[in-house]
Amino acid sequence: MSSHHHAQEELIKELQRKNGSLSEEDARKWIELLWEDFEATRAKAGRKYRGSEMTEQIVRQWVTHYGAHLDEFIATNPKFNKYFGE
Repeated sequence: MSSHHHAQEELIKELQRKNGSLSEEDARKWIELLWEDFEATRAKAGRKYRGSEMTEQIVRQWVTHYGAHLDEFIATNPKFNKYFGE
């Protein structure tokens, strides 16, 4: 298992601990979406890629601060809403 994949698996578990209403599948979607969104946003801004460790750190901060309420975020953000069939 790659370190990238291992980090995402840990983040999925952490997100589920923060937000018990999320299924493993939805937690996985959130982590993958947040991970990809962060990396794409940095790339579009012309920022140098700083590795998966940096991405993991940022996504972990988001999970810590917003994880308990991510499912509420779906209703107000069509960018993510489409991934959850709401």
